[in-house]
Amino acid sequence: MKNLQGKVAVITGAGSGLGRELAKVCAGRGMKLVLADVDEPGMAQTLAGIRKAVPDVAAVSMRVDVSKLDEVQALATLARESFDGAHVVFNNAGVSAGGPLWEATEADWQWVTGVNVYGVAWGIQSFVPLMLAQGEGHVVNTASAAGWVNAPGGGIYNASKHAVVAISETLAFDLRMAEANVGVTVLCPAFFPTAIVDAERNRPPELADTAPMSEARKFHQEMVRHAVMHGRISAEEIAEMTVSAVEHDQFYVFPHKKIKQLIKARAEAAEREQEPFDTMAGAKA
Repeated sequence: MKNLQGKVAVITGAGSGLGRELAKVCAGRGMKLVLADVDEPGMAQTLAGIRKAVPDVAAVSMRVDVSKLDEVQALATLARESFDGAHVVFNNAGVSAGGPLWEATEADWQWVTGVNVYGVAWGIQSFVPLMLAQGEGHVVNTASAAGWVNAPGGGIYNASKHAVVAISETLAFDLRMAEANVGVTVLCPAFFPTAIVDAERNRPPELADTAPMSEARKFHQEMVRHAVMHGRISAEEIAEMTVSAVEHDQFYVFPHKKIKQLIKARAEAAEREQEPFDTMAGAKA
C-alpha cells in the first residue's frame, strides 16, 4: 500500500509507547486514525499530541480490552461508522509477566495470552473481512525478538510472541491462497524504551498479580526494566520502520539486526540437537 494519504489506520495499544508513535507517524502520512487502549488518559495524551502536530487530523478513539472479541468488533464498527472502513490495522497492544515458569499463576497466563495472542486473533477476525470486502488492506502484528529466541524468565511472554509470529505467517499464506489484496507485516523488535515494563498498571483486578516476589522474579523484572530503558533504538524510529514496511509490502521487520544472527545461531543449535539455544550467551558472543 504505497500511498497512505487519506487511508484509515486502526491502532491498539495507542495510549503509550510504540502505539503512540505509530499514531504520530500515520497522522504525518495524512491517515485517519482509530485509536484503542484500556488506558484512556494515555489515549487522550496521544490525541492531544497528534492534534497539536497535525491540527486537521481526523481521529476517533475507544476504550478497548483487546482480549475480548466483542470489544474489538465494536472497534471495527467504530471504524466503519466513522470513516467507512479500515486500511491498516496495527495489532499492537501487548503486556508481559515474568519470572520462572513454575511460579507463574493461571492469572498470569490468562492476562498475557489474552492481550498478546487473542488481541491479535480478534483483530484479524474483526478487520480482515472488512478489508476483503473493500478490496485492500494491510495487517501489522507486533511480535518481538522473543517470538524467535527465548530468554530465561520470560516464558509466558515468549510463548505469546512465538504465537504472533506463527499467526502472522499463516495469515499471509491464507491471504495468498485467497488471492486477496491484503498485506501482512510482523514486527519483531528487541528491547526499546516503552511502557510495557509498567503494564501492570492496566492489569484487570480479576487477573491480579498474586505470584510471590521471589528473588528470581525480582531479578528478571530488574533485568528487563534495565534492558528496556537502555534500548538503543527509539519507539519513534521503530514506528517509522513499521509504517515504511507497510508502504513497501515488507513482511518481516527486525529493527535490531543482531536478532537475525541469533536466529541463525538457534537454527545451528537445532541442527546439533544437543542443548537448548542460550539466547543470553549468544547475545554476549
